[in-house]
Amino acid sequence: MTFWDQVVAMATSPLMQRAMLAAVLVGAAAPVVGTFLVQRRMALMGDGIGHVALTGVALGWLVGSWAGLVPNGALAVPGAVVAAVVGSVVIELVRERGRTTGDLALALMFYGGIAGGVLLIKVAGGTNANLMAYLFGSISTVSPTDLVWTVALAAVVLVVGVGLRTALYAVSHDEEFARASGLPTRALAMVVAVLAAVTVTVAMRVVGLLLVSALMIVPVAVAQLYARSFGRTMAAASGVGVTVSVVGLVLTYWNDIPPGATIVVLAIAVYAVSAALRPMVRRRAAASDPHPEMADDVLLADSDDECQVPVPAPHRHPNASVRADQVGRQ
Repeated sequence: MTFWDQVVAMATSPLMQRAMLAAVLVGAAAPVVGTFLVQRRMALMGDGIGHVALTGVALGWLVGSWAGLVPNGALAVPGAVVAAVVGSVVIELVRERGRTTGDLALALMFYGGIAGGVLLIKVAGGTNANLMAYLFGSISTVSPTDLVWTVALAAVVLVVGVGLRTALYAVSHDEEFARASGLPTRALAMVVAVLAAVTVTVAMRVVGLLLVSALMIVPVAVAQLYARSFGRTMAAASGVGVTVSVVGLVLTYWNDIPPGATIVVLAIAVYAVSAALRPMVRRRAAASDPHPEMADDVLLADSDDECQVPVPAPHRHPNASVRADQVGRQ
Protein backbone atom coordinates (compact mmCIF):
# COMPACT_ATOMS: atom_id res chain seq x y z
CA MET A 1 0.00 0.00 0.00
CA THR A 2 1.42 3.37 -1.03
CA PHE A 3 1.53 6.44 1.23
CA TRP A 4 -1.35 8.05 -0.69
CA ASP A 5 -3.45 4.88 -0.26
CA GLN A 6 -2.84 5.05 3.49
CA VAL A 7 -3.91 8.70 3.57
CA VAL A 8 -7.11 7.86 1.69
CA ALA A 9 -7.77 4.94 4.06
CA MET A 10 -7.36 7.28 7.05
CA ALA A 11 -9.63 9.95 5.56
CA THR A 12 -12.39 7.47 4.69
CA SER A 13 -12.33 5.61 8.01
CA PRO A 14 -15.59 6.34 9.93
CA LEU A 15 -13.66 6.19 13.21
CA MET A 16 -11.11 8.78 12.03
CA GLN A 17 -13.84 10.98 10.58
CA ARG A 18 -15.57 11.11 13.98
CA ALA A 19 -12.29 11.65 15.77
CA MET A 20 -11.18 14.39 13.34
CA LEU A 21 -14.48 16.28 13.72
CA ALA A 22 -14.22 16.06 17.51
CA ALA A 23 -10.60 17.26 17.41
CA VAL A 24 -11.47 20.29 15.26
CA LEU A 25 -14.40 21.29 17.48
CA VAL A 26 -12.45 20.88 20.72
CA GLY A 27 -9.39 22.62 19.30
CA ALA A 28 -11.52 25.62 18.30
CA ALA A 29 -13.73 25.83 21.42
CA ALA A 30 -11.28 25.21 24.28
CA PRO A 31 -8.99 28.24 23.64
CA VAL A 32 -12.03 30.56 23.37
CA VAL A 33 -12.85 29.91 27.03
CA GLY A 34 -9.16 29.79 27.91
CA THR A 35 -8.79 33.39 26.71
CA PHE A 36 -11.24 34.56 29.36
CA LEU A 37 -9.65 32.42 32.08
CA VAL A 38 -6.18 33.83 31.33
CA GLN A 39 -7.57 37.36 31.57
CA ARG A 40 -9.09 36.51 34.97
CA ARG A 41 -5.81 34.88 36.14
CA MET A 42 -7.65 31.58 36.66
CA ALA A 43 -5.65 29.45 34.24
CA LEU A 44 -5.87 26.36 36.45
CA MET A 45 -9.65 26.51 36.87
CA GLY A 46 -10.12 23.94 34.09
CA ASP A 47 -7.83 21.54 35.93
CA GLY A 48 -9.95 21.81 39.08
CA ILE A 49 -13.21 21.35 37.17
CA GLY A 50 -11.72 18.26 35.52
CA HIS A 51 -11.21 16.68 38.94
CA VAL A 52 -14.85 17.32 39.84
CA ALA A 53 -16.12 16.12 36.45
CA LEU A 54 -14.59 12.68 37.09
CA THR A 55 -17.14 12.13 39.85
CA GLY A 56 -19.88 13.00 37.33
CA VAL A 57 -18.47 10.47 34.88
CA ALA A 58 -18.54 7.80 37.60
CA LEU A 59 -22.09 8.72 38.64
CA GLY A 60 -23.14 8.42 34.99
CA TRP A 61 -21.56 4.97 34.88
CA LEU A 62 -23.33 4.00 38.12
CA VAL A 63 -26.77 5.16 36.93
CA GLY A 64 -26.24 3.50 33.55
CA SER A 65 -25.30 0.25 35.27
CA TRP A 66 -28.37 0.33 37.52
CA ALA A 67 -30.62 1.12 34.51
CA GLY A 68 -29.11 -1.74 32.48
CA LEU A 69 -27.99 0.59 29.67
CA VAL A 70 -25.62 -0.71 27.01
CA PRO A 71 -22.91 0.43 27.10
CA ASN A 72 -22.72 1.27 30.81
CA GLY A 73 -20.96 4.54 30.05
CA ALA A 74 -23.83 5.95 27.96
CA LEU A 75 -24.58 8.52 30.68
CA ALA A 76 -20.94 9.39 31.40
CA VAL A 77 -20.96 12.65 29.41
CA PRO A 78 -24.30 13.94 30.82
CA GLY A 79 -23.08 13.09 34.33
CA ALA A 80 -19.82 14.93 33.69
CA VAL A 81 -21.70 18.00 32.40
CA VAL A 82 -23.88 18.20 35.53
CA ALA A 83 -20.99 17.68 37.96
CA ALA A 84 -18.71 20.12 36.12
CA VAL A 85 -21.35 22.88 36.02
CA VAL A 86 -22.12 22.46 39.74
CA GLY A 87 -18.40 22.42 40.54
CA SER A 88 -17.70 25.54 38.46
CA VAL A 89 -20.49 27.48 40.19
CA VAL A 90 -19.13 26.48 43.61
CA ILE A 91 -15.61 27.53 42.56
CA GLU A 92 -16.91 30.90 41.37
CA LEU A 93 -18.81 31.47 44.63
CA VAL A 94 -15.73 30.59 46.70
CA ARG A 95 -13.59 32.94 44.55
CA GLU A 96 -16.15 35.71 44.95
CA ARG A 97 -15.95 35.55 48.75
CA GLY A 98 -12.17 35.81 48.59
CA ARG A 99 -11.60 34.36 52.06
CA THR A 100 -8.49 32.44 52.99
CA THR A 101 -10.64 29.40 53.80
CA GLY A 102 -11.74 29.36 50.17
CA ASP A 103 -8.40 27.84 49.17
CA LEU A 104 -8.97 24.99 51.61
CA ALA A 105 -12.52 24.47 50.33
CA LEU A 106 -11.30 24.24 46.73
CA ALA A 107 -8.61 21.72 47.68
CA LEU A 108 -11.17 19.54 49.46
CA MET A 109 -13.49 19.70 46.45
CA PHE A 110 -10.76 18.85 43.91
CA TYR A 111 -9.31 15.92 45.84
CA GLY A 112 -12.77 14.67 46.81
CA GLY A 113 -13.83 14.85 43.17
CA ILE A 114 -11.06 12.69 41.79
CA ALA A 115 -11.15 10.24 44.71
CA GLY A 116 -14.94 9.90 44.47
CA GLY A 117 -14.68 9.32 40.73
CA VAL A 118 -12.13 6.53 41.06
CA LEU A 119 -14.19 4.85 43.81
CA LEU A 120 -17.60 5.11 42.11
CA ILE A 121 -16.47 3.98 38.67
CA LYS A 122 -15.08 0.82 40.32
CA VAL A 123 -18.40 0.26 42.12
CA ALA A 124 -20.25 0.74 38.80
CA GLY A 125 -18.26 -2.07 37.19
CA GLY A 126 -15.84 0.07 35.23
CA THR A 127 -12.28 -0.99 34.60
CA ASN A 128 -8.94 0.77 34.87
CA ALA A 129 -8.95 1.07 31.06
CA ASN A 130 -12.25 3.00 31.22
CA LEU A 131 -10.84 5.25 33.92
CA MET A 132 -7.63 5.97 32.01
CA ALA A 133 -9.63 6.81 28.86
CA TYR A 134 -11.45 9.60 30.72
CA LEU A 135 -8.39 10.82 32.62
CA PHE A 136 -6.03 11.03 29.62
CA GLY A 137 -8.39 10.96 26.60
CA SER A 138 -9.18 8.29 24.04
CA ILE A 139 -10.26 10.10 20.91
CA SER A 140 -9.83 6.97 18.80
CA THR A 141 -12.80 5.41 20.62
CA VAL A 142 -15.22 8.32 20.14
CA SER A 143 -18.66 6.83 19.57
CA PRO A 144 -21.47 8.43 17.50
CA THR A 145 -23.22 9.35 20.78
CA ASP A 146 -20.05 11.02 22.08
CA LEU A 147 -19.78 12.94 18.81
CA VAL A 148 -23.35 14.25 19.11
CA TRP A 149 -22.60 15.52 22.63
CA THR A 150 -19.32 17.07 21.46
CA VAL A 151 -20.97 18.91 18.54
CA ALA A 152 -23.80 20.25 20.72
CA LEU A 153 -21.59 21.38 23.61
CA ALA A 154 -18.91 22.89 21.35
CA ALA A 155 -21.60 24.86 19.51
CA VAL A 156 -22.83 26.27 22.84
CA VAL A 157 -19.30 27.28 23.86
CA LEU A 158 -18.50 28.93 20.52
CA VAL A 159 -21.81 30.78 20.18
CA VAL A 160 -21.86 32.11 23.76
CA GLY A 161 -18.11 32.72 24.04
CA VAL A 162 -17.78 34.59 20.74
CA GLY A 163 -21.20 36.26 20.87
CA LEU A 164 -20.69 37.70 24.37
CA ARG A 165 -16.94 38.27 24.04
CA THR A 166 -17.14 42.03 24.60
CA ALA A 167 -19.07 41.79 27.88
CA LEU A 168 -17.14 38.72 29.03
CA TYR A 169 -13.84 40.45 28.28
CA ALA A 170 -14.93 43.49 30.29
CA VAL A 171 -15.74 41.46 33.38
CA SER A 172 -12.62 39.31 32.97
CA HIS A 173 -10.22 42.25 32.47
CA ASP A 174 -11.47 44.64 35.16
CA GLU A 175 -14.43 43.42 37.22
CA GLU A 176 -14.70 46.61 39.30
CA PHE A 177 -14.83 48.84 36.22
CA ALA A 178 -17.36 46.52 34.56
CA ARG A 179 -19.57 46.72 37.68
CA ALA A 180 -19.30 50.52 37.71
CA SER A 181 -20.30 50.52 34.03
CA GLY A 182 -23.56 48.77 34.88
CA LEU A 183 -22.76 45.31 33.57
CA PRO A 184 -24.21 42.31 35.47
CA THR A 185 -20.77 41.17 36.59
CA ARG A 186 -21.93 38.30 38.79
CA ALA A 187 -24.06 36.76 36.02
CA LEU A 188 -21.27 37.21 33.46
CA ALA A 189 -18.72 35.65 35.83
CA MET A 190 -21.06 32.66 36.20
CA VAL A 191 -21.30 32.44 32.40
CA VAL A 192 -17.51 32.20 32.17
CA ALA A 193 -17.46 29.51 34.88
CA VAL A 194 -20.20 27.45 33.21
CA LEU A 195 -18.51 27.79 29.81
CA ALA A 196 -15.31 26.46 31.38
CA ALA A 197 -17.26 23.49 32.80
CA VAL A 198 -18.86 22.71 29.44
CA THR A 199 -15.47 22.98 27.71
CA VAL A 200 -13.97 20.48 30.13
CA THR A 201 -16.64 17.92 29.24
CA VAL A 202 -16.26 18.66 25.52
CA ALA A 203 -12.50 18.08 25.63
CA MET A 204 -12.78 15.08 27.95
CA ARG A 205 -12.76 12.52 25.12
CA VAL A 206 -9.93 14.24 23.24
CA VAL A 207 -7.23 15.11 25.79
CA GLY A 208 -8.68 13.75 29.04
CA LEU A 209 -9.81 15.40 32.26
CA LEU A 210 -6.27 15.77 33.62
CA LEU A 211 -4.88 17.44 30.48
CA VAL A 212 -7.86 19.53 29.39
CA SER A 213 -6.53 22.67 31.04
CA ALA A 214 -3.47 22.57 28.76
CA LEU A 215 -5.58 22.74 25.58
CA MET A 216 -7.48 25.69 27.07
CA ILE A 217 -4.42 27.68 28.13
CA VAL A 218 -1.32 26.82 26.05
CA PRO A 219 -2.78 27.99 22.67
CA VAL A 220 -3.70 31.29 24.36
CA ALA A 221 -0.13 31.64 25.64
CA VAL A 222 1.15 31.12 22.07
CA ALA A 223 -1.27 33.69 20.65
CA GLN A 224 -0.39 36.30 23.28
CA LEU A 225 3.23 36.28 22.11
CA TYR A 226 2.25 37.98 18.84
CA ALA A 227 -1.39 39.14 18.90
CA ARG A 228 -2.00 42.75 20.01
CA SER A 229 -5.74 42.67 20.66
CA PHE A 230 -8.17 40.46 22.53
CA GLY A 231 -10.07 39.45 19.38
CA ARG A 232 -6.90 38.51 17.50
CA THR A 233 -5.64 36.56 20.52
CA MET A 234 -8.87 34.54 20.62
CA ALA A 235 -8.81 33.84 16.86
CA ALA A 236 -5.12 32.91 16.82
CA ALA A 237 -5.50 30.68 19.89
CA SER A 238 -8.35 28.78 18.24
CA GLY A 239 -6.22 28.35 15.11
CA VAL A 240 -3.34 26.95 17.18
CA GLY A 241 -5.75 24.66 19.07
CA VAL A 242 -7.23 23.22 15.87
CA THR A 243 -3.78 22.74 14.31
CA VAL A 244 -2.19 20.86 17.22
CA SER A 245 -5.34 18.75 17.73
CA VAL A 246 -5.49 17.64 14.08
CA VAL A 247 -1.74 17.07 13.76
CA GLY A 248 -1.68 15.17 17.05
CA LEU A 249 -4.56 12.98 15.94
CA VAL A 250 -2.86 12.18 12.61
CA LEU A 251 0.35 11.27 14.47
CA THR A 252 -1.56 8.83 16.67
CA TYR A 253 -3.00 7.19 13.55
CA TRP A 254 0.45 6.41 12.22
CA ASN A 255 2.05 5.62 15.58
CA ASP A 256 0.89 3.78 18.70
CA ILE A 257 1.01 6.78 21.04
CA PRO A 258 -1.63 8.33 23.35
CA PRO A 259 -3.55 11.12 21.55
CA GLY A 260 -4.18 13.43 24.51
CA ALA A 261 -0.57 13.52 25.63
CA THR A 262 0.62 13.94 22.02
CA ILE A 263 -1.65 16.96 21.46
CA VAL A 264 -0.51 18.64 24.68
CA VAL A 265 3.19 18.02 23.97
CA LEU A 266 2.72 19.47 20.47
CA ALA A 267 1.07 22.58 21.92
CA ILE A 268 3.92 23.11 24.39
CA ALA A 269 6.48 22.59 21.58
CA VAL A 270 4.70 25.26 19.50
CA TYR A 271 4.87 27.62 22.49
CA ALA A 272 8.60 26.96 22.97
CA VAL A 273 9.39 27.62 19.28
CA SER A 274 7.17 30.72 19.20
CA ALA A 275 8.80 32.13 22.33
CA ALA A 276 12.27 31.50 20.88
CA LEU A 277 11.41 33.28 17.61
CA ARG A 278 9.65 36.23 19.24
CA PRO A 279 12.77 38.41 19.85
CA MET A 280 13.72 38.16 16.15
CA VAL A 281 10.19 39.06 15.07
CA ARG A 282 10.13 42.03 17.44
CA ARG A 283 13.50 43.32 16.17
CA ARG A 284 12.22 43.13 12.59
CA ALA A 285 9.04 44.97 13.57
CA ALA A 286 11.05 47.65 15.42
CA ALA A 287 13.31 48.19 12.39
CA SER A 288 10.33 49.24 10.26
CA ASP A 289 8.99 52.41 11.93
CA PRO A 290 5.43 52.97 10.59
CA HIS A 291 5.60 56.71 11.44
CA PRO A 292 9.18 57.91 10.81
CA GLU A 293 8.09 61.56 10.75
CA MET A 294 7.01 61.39 14.43
CA ALA A 295 9.44 61.63 17.33
CA ASP A 296 9.73 58.71 19.73
CA ASP A 297 7.90 58.97 23.04
CA VAL A 298 10.87 58.34 25.34
CA LEU A 299 14.63 58.59 24.97
CA LEU A 300 17.19 56.88 27.15
CA ALA A 301 18.81 58.96 29.87
CA ASP A 302 21.96 60.81 28.96
CA SER A 303 25.34 60.12 30.47
CA ASP A 304 24.53 62.38 33.42
CA ASP A 305 21.73 59.88 34.41
CA GLU A 306 19.03 62.51 34.07
CA CYS A 307 15.85 61.48 32.28
CA GLN A 308 15.36 63.39 29.04
CA VAL A 309 12.12 63.74 27.12
CA PRO A 310 12.06 64.74 23.45
CA VAL A 311 10.13 67.70 22.26
CA PRO A 312 7.45 66.78 19.64
CA ALA A 313 8.79 67.05 16.10
CA PRO A 314 6.76 70.10 14.93
CA HIS A 315 8.11 72.11 17.88
CA ARG A 316 11.51 70.52 18.26
CA HIS A 317 14.06 72.71 19.99
CA PRO A 318 17.42 73.11 18.27
CA ASN A 319 18.98 71.26 21.23
CA ALA A 320 16.62 68.31 20.47
CA SER A 321 15.70 67.55 24.10
CA VAL A 322 15.01 69.09 27.48
CA ARG A 323 15.45 67.82 31.01
CA ALA A 324 12.56 66.01 32.70
CA ASP A 325 12.28 68.70 35.39
CA GLN A 326 11.79 71.27 32.63
CA VAL A 327 8.90 69.46 30.92
CA GLY A 328 6.23 71.02 33.11
CA ARG A 329 7.38 74.49 32.10
CA GLN A 330 7.19 73.76 28.34
